[in-house]
Amino acid sequence: MANFALILVCLGLGVALRISGRLPEGAHLTLNAVIVNVALPALAFASGRTLSFDAALLFAVAMPWLVFAFGAGFFLLVSRALGFNRPTTGGLVLTGALGNTSFVGLPMIEIFFGREAMQVGLVIDQLGSYLVLSTLGLVAAAAFSGTRATPAEMIGRLVRFPPLLALGAALLCAGMPIPPWVDAMLMRLADAIPALAMLSVGYQLRFAALAGNRSALAVGLGFKLVLVPFLIAPLYLGLLPETMHATARIAIFESAMAPMIGAGIVAMQYKLNAPLVSLMLGIGIPLSLMTVPAWWYALGAV
Repeated sequence: MANFALILVCLGLGVALRISGRLPEGAHLTLNAVIVNVALPALAFASGRTLSFDAALLFAVAMPWLVFAFGAGFFLLVSRALGFNRPTTGGLVLTGALGNTSFVGLPMIEIFFGREAMQVGLVIDQLGSYLVLSTLGLVAAAAFSGTRATPAEMIGRLVRFPPLLALGAALLCAGMPIPPWVDAMLMRLADAIPALAMLSVGYQLRFAALAGNRSALAVGLGFKLVLVPFLIAPLYLGLLPETMHATARIAIFESAMAPMIGAGIVAMQYKLNAPLVSLMLGIGIPLSLMTVPAWWYALGAV
């Protein structure tokens, strides 16, 4: 309960800090940079050293790839039917088909499944969501903007991403003795993720861009928060053996997360309907704080 309250309080504080003007313009970029360059690498190294891969974990990693494939097809069809332009369609593909499996997903996993389950969430994020964004996501962003994502650009994003580098280092160091105080220090750094992430999200929350984007917003959030878990839940719980269901539930839970902040940043960089992208993040993340717990209760009943 304390962790959930922390998320809500920090979200509100982020909004209050923006309205009050106590933080400089673009302060969320600094908060995001601290998360990506300090807190997430600390979590990746601390958790990755004890990670063991099995078939269930591989299916969990596959989830973001499946969701992106479903989303790309869905938004192309709906956009054609509703007459959305290319920047709007591209913005929906980037934000509606990629989930916030780190900034929001990891704190939510800790609240509802416990800290030990964050290992699964971390691998889903790094080997699933982030790899999708850095490969298929960049290709989609470039295609809808009329430019081209080069292989060098995609490889460059991968090799420079600190959490992924930290996870690789952790896997190489698996089994090596590490002083207990180092692990304790890393986890204290990782503990900053929920507070910093929600401050950043709250700071970016704006409603002025609703005009002209209501239909696209409803389609995007309806797909991401409702339809995606409906697609993934029967697929994973119906096809996987019961021994894999504990990990499968975490993957389904992660599939229900709000749009990914990193995907929104890429969409804005490629000029894919920035007002809609901001709404997908600014409304989708607070809304997910209600829908994601509902999915947790639903998963507990099956």
